[in-house]
Amino acid sequence: MLSLVARGIVLAALTVAEFQSVPIAGSQRPRAPLTFARDIAPILFEHCAACHRPGQVAPFSVLEYATVRPYARQIAAAVLRRSMPPWPPEQGYGEFSHERRLRDDQIEAVQRWVQEGALGGDPRDLPPAPTWSEGWQLGKPDLVVTLPEAYTLRADGGDVFRNFVLPVDVASTRYVRGWEFRPGNARIVHHATLFVDPTRSSRRLDANDSGPGYEGMLGVGEGVRAPDGQFLGWTPGRGPSLSPDNLAWRLEPGTDLVMQLHLMPTGRAELIQPSVGLFFSDTPPAPAPAAVRFKLSSRTIDIPAGRKDYQITDSYVLPVDVDVLSVNPHAHYLAKDMKAFATLPDGTVRWLIWIKDWDFNWQDVYQYAKPNPLPRGATITMQYTYDNSADNKRNPHRPPERVVFGPRSTDEMGDLWLQLLPRRSADRAILVRDANRRDAAAAVAEAEQLVRIAPDAEKHNLLAVRYIESGRLDEAKAQLESALRSRPDYANAHSNMGSLLQTQGRLSEAIDHFRQALAIEPRQFEVHFNLGNALNAAERFEEAIDQFQQALAIKPESFESHNNLAVALGSLGRLDEATPHLRRALEINPDYADAHSNLGLALESAGERDEAIRHFRRALEIQPDHAAAQEQLRLLQAR
Repeated sequence: MLSLVARGIVLAALTVAEFQSVPIAGSQRPRAPLTFARDIAPILFEHCAACHRPGQVAPFSVLEYATVRPYARQIAAAVLRRSMPPWPPEQGYGEFSHERRLRDDQIEAVQRWVQEGALGGDPRDLPPAPTWSEGWQLGKPDLVVTLPEAYTLRADGGDVFRNFVLPVDVASTRYVRGWEFRPGNARIVHHATLFVDPTRSSRRLDANDSGPGYEGMLGVGEGVRAPDGQFLGWTPGRGPSLSPDNLAWRLEPGTDLVMQLHLMPTGRAELIQPSVGLFFSDTPPAPAPAAVRFKLSSRTIDIPAGRKDYQITDSYVLPVDVDVLSVNPHAHYLAKDMKAFATLPDGTVRWLIWIKDWDFNWQDVYQYAKPNPLPRGATITMQYTYDNSADNKRNPHRPPERVVFGPRSTDEMGDLWLQLLPRRSADRAILVRDANRRDAAAAVAEAEQLVRIAPDAEKHNLLAVRYIESGRLDEAKAQLESALRSRPDYANAHSNMGSLLQTQGRLSEAIDHFRQALAIEPRQFEVHFNLGNALNAAERFEEAIDQFQQALAIKPESFESHNNLAVALGSLGRLDEATPHLRRALEINPDYADAHSNLGLALESAGERDEAIRHFRRALEIQPDHAAAQEQLRLLQAR
């Protein structure tokens, strides 16, 4: 079978012969030449104008014949090889919504039009030009978040990946059912991806980088992640949409949005100040299965210079029945061929996606036209091939160099993200547990490779964190000791050592390391919070209260800090001071079981039995196995 490109070449050759000698069936007259106005403009308006119009990222507009005619041959060549409109997935290997693919007859029409002289035709034949809304397309958002300070993109040089931190002002938990992106300067934005950062760690990266935002790919930052079950991406021409109730995502107070933009210099300095409109649901998501972001990947990529056919693979056997809603393959410049498919229990192969000529500049999230059902026992497989030779025209290294896994564009990655919707609510926990387990194992493998390649304090500390997350505490301690030997003033390593020692019950040593971390970097919220917990555990309640107060001075929306401060105050019998902090914790997060249980205890001590029972019951609705709430409710009801 010929490839699509090869079919196009044969088709073009046949078309030339037909134009020269084959009359239209049933007619003795030669067929009229194609014109821009009558035949080509409808194709370009529908499939190309979203990007190829004034003010957008494409280099010329297709809305007028005068701006199209100079590019006629380039347009014909691009549509023939199917590089434009950009739609990398192969036809027949997954059916997706909003496909930008041209039909064969449309490609043939463009070829014939150019061969016949790219005529303009009668302007009266032009269809109405498409229009685009200048305002918010979904109506007025419930909340608009704008980058506080405009960023200046340099005039020239390579593409820029910039992460911008957008603080969100919400006083209580909200559920986001839709979002809309306004780039602020669409002509320089290739694509955008939205992440959340509940830890605010991205603010430190922003503060350490001159100008608004910070460099890096994939929302770089320890606490930066995609919202649960979501792929939040924008490309030119893609409109916003509202999610079903069960796919709304949770936005907690104190969370920052992190907007990663792929920016393209234009030859002059450009300002950009993006905004995001958020649309909230009035109620929490309905109690139905929620989607899960699931990833197959390799984090141990190590491609020798000159290697043309380096391959990675990963697979996963589904433990539950799911519907696959969308797929998001990701790699950098060296990837060439990307396959993803499912092998059903009966041996049938069902394709999820195949990109035969991966182009880093045209990555996207592909949503299936209808949910793609996969049964329990199906094996999902990804197979990616990379070309690190000089023959790869997209290779950023001249001459080729060894390339390993990493977040920079000149590093390499290999991910297959899937949006999975389990058929039953109870099955979501199984998928989440598996996703976390796989991600933790991959993170350990990645960090171990980084230490092998170029060990330093930061990499030893990162590997220690990954070992702690996996419960490998002795190995983590050895890595932190290595980090602190090479860099005694490394605040993060002291903080992580404190957390590890606290886990082992060595509170005095843990407190010492937390204090050393704060002596180096005094305004670290996490360290104040962790030190407060260690002091609470050591029954040094006055000192714990001071640390929680300092944590809240940095992050007033931390419901955990309000709760733990209340615990310390309550331990000293200061319930009148503790109760307002517990109520504030529940204002910020109404679904915080510990705060409901602790408030129940405070209310019980104050003689408010009925309200105490109500809070204990609410804690158990949220967390049925909450031991403290179970015991206190039993005691109250026995009286």
